[in-house]
Amino acid sequence: MLSFTNISLRRGPRLLFENFNLTIHPGQRVGLTGANGCGKSSLFDLILGRLQPDAGEFDQPSQWVLAHVAQETPAVDRSALDYVLDGDRELRLLQSDLEKAEQADDGTAQGTLHARIEAINGYTAPVRAAKLMHGLGFTAAQESQPVRTFSGGWRMRLNLAQALMCRSDLLLLDEPTNHLDLDTVLWLEEWLSTYPGTLLLISHDRELLDQVVSHIAHIENKTVSYYRGNYAAFERQRGEQLAQQQAAYQKQQREIAHIQHFVDRFRAKASKARQAQSRLKALQRMEQVASAHVTSPFYFTLPPPEKLPAALLRLRQVAMGYEQQAVLSHVNLDLAPGDRIGLLGPNGAGKSTFIKSLAGELPSQAGTVEEAPDLVIGYFAQHQVEQLRAQETPLQHLQVLAPSAPEKDLRNFLGGFNFQGEQALAPVGSFSGGEKARLALALLVYRRPNLLLLDEPTNHLDLEMRYALTSALQDFEGAMIIVSHDRHLLRSTADTLWLVANHTAIPFDGDLEDYQRWLQQRRGGTGENTHGNPTEFQHATVRKERRRQEAERRRLLQPLRKQLKEIEKTLEKLQAEKAVLDQQLATPDLYQDPQQKEQLKVLLMEQARLRNALLETEEKWLIATETLEAAEQGG
Repeated sequence: MLSFTNISLRRGPRLLFENFNLTIHPGQRVGLTGANGCGKSSLFDLILGRLQPDAGEFDQPSQWVLAHVAQETPAVDRSALDYVLDGDRELRLLQSDLEKAEQADDGTAQGTLHARIEAINGYTAPVRAAKLMHGLGFTAAQESQPVRTFSGGWRMRLNLAQALMCRSDLLLLDEPTNHLDLDTVLWLEEWLSTYPGTLLLISHDRELLDQVVSHIAHIENKTVSYYRGNYAAFERQRGEQLAQQQAAYQKQQREIAHIQHFVDRFRAKASKARQAQSRLKALQRMEQVASAHVTSPFYFTLPPPEKLPAALLRLRQVAMGYEQQAVLSHVNLDLAPGDRIGLLGPNGAGKSTFIKSLAGELPSQAGTVEEAPDLVIGYFAQHQVEQLRAQETPLQHLQVLAPSAPEKDLRNFLGGFNFQGEQALAPVGSFSGGEKARLALALLVYRRPNLLLLDEPTNHLDLEMRYALTSALQDFEGAMIIVSHDRHLLRSTADTLWLVANHTAIPFDGDLEDYQRWLQQRRGGTGENTHGNPTEFQHATVRKERRRQEAERRRLLQPLRKQLKEIEKTLEKLQAEKAVLDQQLATPDLYQDPQQKEQLKVLLMEQARLRNALLETEEKWLIATETLEAAEQGG
């Protein structure tokens, strides 16, 4: 088992962990979660021996074989298949020993080595490696292709295949889905579900965590908390803990305020001095309960577009592609405000081509494209993240879009994407991939588009930012087309699924589970029938009607959500005013000085007004919450 005992760990001057304890038993599948920068990757480096703890002890079985994904891929001439086979280190050692035995003409050693290779299924290893490569999207022709000819994203897939090829006891995966499409994520999920060893998985893909892991190790406040169950179970347990912690915190704060008020009033009176001193000591001894920081640092909305034409975009018999090479043809599409389309399709089928063509980056090769005069497109793709100006700050990027806007307003807007304080003024070149993606999204949102085109918007985003993005997209009033390997995002935001395959794009009569079955059929050699077979999709009409009803329900829920947000804002304002007033009323001079009587009367009347206003607003909040919950449940 993996044993962490009183571990403290620094990365440079920064303390990441302090005196945490954790035991991971063989066979457990552990999802490692926590905010970006909390120390997840550093924990992997500790296990790999790249870092040593500043205090405490880490132990793991010496005989365990450990596998992880290499971050660099050498630009070598060896074939991709050979490179993947290198993951089985024991096989490679035996093959090397066998080659030496053959050169020495040592028949006995050769026989022994052949038997050992047979025992570890070494002679079927090339088939196993080819299957891994196929699952990760490589074609048969690419198996013999030199490693140096692959792009960066495909080299990362080769590294992943190499790690999976290892017959490991412990597998460490750090964001393995970042460079994968939905098809490959689904395949990886199946593979990990049957992995027999101990798994540690860092991922911001909540559906992958839900399907694969048995435990969650959550990093927060320089320690690690261990939860049994998948990510959904962790969210429930942590939510209950935070609610209890917040209730205990509020109760203790009331008690502290009461004791402090008593001490402040009576410590100067001889008859009460001893009691005041006693209570002051009790206050000092009291173990402080930390406030539960449940609020995400990310909160933003997609402001309503300035104009919403009834028809945003119309395509008729459009062909899309590069130069003279058509990738998609005979594409027909009508887009109106409120349309939400999720694009599905095998890797390389043309999803990104589809998005780029709609964004105007690729001119159509045939057919007609009609755009509304007031069409404003918000396009997010990885290359736009890479085109951010490294020497400029987030604020400067935003000022290019709004040169006359007050700096305060721009910084408040950036704060919703967690670019606060000095980070709003820091050069973008020093940012992580997630921070750059957040900034690209912020710039997109600021333009108030009425059509969003999103190509893998969640790459490098952590769970909190993904949640904020999902919430914002749910309330968006314009149209949206999205490509994403994040199934939770697709389920939560897309009302219609389209399938990009067979050199065209058409509506898909099914859900994500149907699409997974379609992929399995396709891998099984049943062809690429876009619609699947009739038996598989016999309930397509029912599902289509269900999705239509869900889209209509989401449209009806929008005003309820907006009303609830307005009430919550009012509640926060009233609570802040009451906190200030309570602080004023806690001043001892107010009660002892006769000249302060009128002021005291005014403050008490204001306190009564605020109390009544809070009660009324809380009543409205309760009604609005119950109404929204009932509507969400279809009641």
